[in-house]
Amino acid sequence: MPKMKTKSGAKKRFKLTGTGKVKAAQAGKRHGMIKRTTKFIRDARGTMVLFKTDGENVRKYMLPNN
Repeated sequence: MPKMKTKSGAKKRFKLTGTGKVKAAQAGKRHGMIKRTTKFIRDARGTMVLFKTDGENVRKYMLPNN
C-alpha cells in the first residue's frame, strides 16, 4: 500500500497548533474590501482556528502525515 501524500495546497494554507487544532487565514479578504465594514476588516486580520469538524476533515484528507 503506497503512502498517502500531503496535499501541497493544504500545507501552504493550514498550520497545526500544539494541541492539534488547525489554523487558517480568515476568508473574504481578497477583494471588495470597500463594502466590508471596518469591524470585519479588523476582526479578519491574522489567522483563526477552524471549526472542530472542518479541522478534522483537513487533518484526515489533506494533512495525513501530521
